[in-house]
Order: sequence, then structure tokens, then C-alpha cells
Amino acid sequence: MSVLVITGTGTEVGKTVTTAAVAAAAVAAGRSVAVLKPAQTGVLPGERGDADEVARLAGAVTAVELARYPEPLAPATAARRAGLAPVRPDEVAEAAGKLAAEHDLVLVEGAGGLLVRFDDEGGTLADAARLLDAPVLVVVSAGLGTLNTTELTARELRRRGLELTGLVVGSWPDSPDLAARCNLADLPAVSGVPLLGALPAGVGTCPISDFRAHAGRWLAPALGGSWNAAAFTAAHAP
Repeated sequence: MSVLVITGTGTEVGKTVTTAAVAAAAVAAGRSVAVLKPAQTGVLPGERGDADEVARLAGAVTAVELARYPEPLAPATAARRAGLAPVRPDEVAEAAGKLAAEHDLVLVEGAGGLLVRFDDEGGTLADAARLLDAPVLVVVSAGLGTLNTTELTARELRRRGLELTGLVVGSWPDSPDLAARCNLADLPAVSGVPLLGALPAGVGTCPISDFRAHAGRWLAPALGGSWNAAAFTAAHAP
């Protein structure tokens, strides 16, 4: 793949740190990487955005942000309230296409979940993925409630004819509860796709050298790592 779209089942599920891990694994393999953040919300001019955070953690990646809105809201709402132009799916696809011409891998990180609106016409990350004909990686939470949001996201991707490449648990707790441990088996069952990784909680704050050295251990071979879903699931079986 040359373009991978990364979305989540909601906010604060670990999309940015997962994007950084995928980028770090690719960089370690000698690939040139770009990360594209179509719409950054809740960040003021001069502050670090998600694309900047990916670059900080992953290393030598090209970080691109198409639009920035100060309030922490859905992009369409944040753009409207700020009196700024929204980002539209065709603009996202065009920017990703240009980056793909110059890089081995382009990671497009969405805002919130799959259907969060970019503009008042209803354009979403899913529309950009369709224009790009790109696979979609879904970052999910570990605990109670994740099965419903994961299955809904998977169903919507299939309804739109988009390829769901797999799931990554964006923050695996140090002491997983019963729901989290059961979800390791249930998440692939409800989504119809494999788990492709699990990032330990808090890795975004670990030393950068450690993050880059260990990123591949948290991701399956399909994402450039060595993580084994069967072994991880068995180790945490309830």
C-alpha cells in the first residue's frame, strides 16, 4: 500500500500514537513516510498538532496539516465557528496523492471517528478514503463499549465498499480488566478483520529512542512489525 487511512471508533482512542508507531516501523524498514492530518482542531497557531507529534515520535517523516481550527470540535463545526474554510474530501485526496508520488507510505490520520464531518455538506474521512481507493485501519479502545462502536465502524466501511485492513488497540492497559481481555477475541469476531496490534498505555510519553526501537513489537507483520495476535490473545485469555 502507498496510502493508509487511519481512523478511530471515537476520540482519545490512540489514533495519533498508533499512526506514529506505524510510521516508526516503516522508517526503521527504510521507507520514506509522510503523515497527513486533514483537519487539526483544538490547537492554536504555533502549538504542536497531531502530525507534529507523529514526527516527534517516529523520526524522519514529512508532516503535513491542511487546516487548523482553534476549538476542540468536529472539523465542520470548528471551521464554521472560526469563520474559516473547511477541508473537503477531494482536497484531502489530492494532498495525499501528491505526497504518495514522493513517499513510499502516506498515513492519513482522521479526526475522531470515521463519519466526523469535515464540511457542512457532510464530507468525511470515508469519502476521502473512497477517492483515494485506500485501505482503512481502525484504532479501537480496549474496554467495555468498544464492541459496539467497532462493529458499527466496520459495517459502515463495508457499506461504502471500503477496505477495512484491520484493528489496532490504541491503548492496552497495564492491568486489563475482564472486558478488555475478552475483547481480544471478540473484536475480530464483530469486525470480521484481525487485530494488527496493541500499543501499551502511555507509550506516547516514553523516551523517543524507546518508542522508535519498540514500535515494531506493538504491530503485526501487516503493519511492518512482529506482534503476534494469537500469542497476545492467549497470554491475556480470561
